[in-house]
Amino acid sequence: MPLVSIIIDDKLQLRTYAVADAQELFDAVNNSRKHLNPWLEWVSKTTKPEHSLQFIQQSLHQLNMQEALALGIFEHDKIIGGIGMHAWDQETKRAQIGYWISSEYEGRGIISRSMIKFVEFLFDKIGLNKIEIHFIQTNKRSAKVAAQMGFKVEGIIRQSIMRNGMPEDVVIAGLLKSEWLANHS
Repeated sequence: MPLVSIIIDDKLQLRTYAVADAQELFDAVNNSRKHLNPWLEWVSKTTKPEHSLQFIQQSLHQLNMQEALALGIFEHDKIIGGIGMHAWDQETKRAQIGYWISSEYEGRGIISRSMIKFVEFLFDKIGLNKIEIHFIQTNKRSAKVAAQMGFKVEGIIRQSIMRNGMPEDVVIAGLLKSEWLANHS
């Protein structure tokens, strides 16, 4: 699969990370560590720029193998967040998506605008039939994004993730291509 670039508007772009983005990616995560850590377990394991470099290298390999897709959210060519697809099941045309935004950019609708273009891309260009979002039940912002995008809660997997040493429930929300098309045609 070739590198991916999705234009959101005149300021925002989603694009495949490049190796040269490692330091900037690390800085974006590190500067929002307190904001991101409660919801994303990988944040506590990202403790130096080399970890971001390894993530980018792994992401490029997974893209090449058509296993996953990790994109940076860039505002005027500066990394301000990330959005991606993983757990890509090519047989059932299903995958999970995840997203994060730096604390200083939260509440500006960037995730919602990015999600619209990303979901369109996954249904139209990748050919997915179903997209899932898995989030910790107490993450009200992710629940709101999922609901705004038309995802339906399909269930809760009880105590299936450890967060701060405590088991947490995970909500699974799904969106079918037919549902998306019915609301965005």
